[in-house]
Amino acid sequence: MKAKLLLTLFLSFSLSVFSQDHKEKRDQIKALKVSFLTTELNLTSDESAKFWPVYNNYEEKEYQIRHDKMRSIIKKIDQAGNTLTEKDANAYLTQLQEAEEELLALRKKMVTELKPIIGAVKVIKMQKAEFDFKRKLLSKYRDKKK
Repeated sequence: MKAKLLLTLFLSFSLSVFSQDHKEKRDQIKALKVSFLTTELNLTSDESAKFWPVYNNYEEKEYQIRHDKMRSIIKKIDQAGNTLTEKDANAYLTQLQEAEEELLALRKKMVTELKPIIGAVKVIKMQKAEFDFKRKLLSKYRDKKK
């Protein structure tokens, strides 16, 4: 239940952020994230040249899964509202779980590809930096709403 709530909150946040000039906002956030990760990881020029193509490919595929697959499922759930049947709910849960498994497999693949490029220590730093970036982004978003 907690995971579903977090997923719903994340998707709601994503939809509201991206509904206004979707591409422009996405590009702004991406630029901020690139800058943040570059600073946090302190990549050499050689590491950077190899890191960013792998990372950007991962991000694009993650975006497609979250926004093409998961968003359409959430939209169907919202449209069903109180008329959602147990059968439909089970089907939607299965679809969401499959999308989450696809995201996990994608993440594992990225880590496997990045370890030889930047090493395990920087992969861990990258994961922490991603978490910190998301936390700062959400904090900034909350501050704007006040």
